[in-house]
Amino acid sequence: MPALNVEFSDRELEDLRQIAKERGTSMKALVREAAAADIARHRALKEGAEAFRRFFSAHADEFAAAFPEDEPAARGVGRVG
Repeated sequence: MPALNVEFSDRELEDLRQIAKERGTSMKALVREAAAADIARHRALKEGAEAFRRFFSAHADEFAAAFPEDEPAARGVGRVG
């Protein structure tokens, strides 16, 4: 399995040791769990953003009718040359 060396400050390393000890796990497992959780969160955010874009596109006319003040002004309308 590929590995990654990660540098921590003395304070961060001590905090990691303490947290791992409190949780009854290894520092390696603690850091791996944190990274895996961040990866899962990142994927979920990307998927959620894409679902929102699809929903918004499918209902763009409804949003425009409901929130006309948020629609961009038509080119040339209301502009002073």
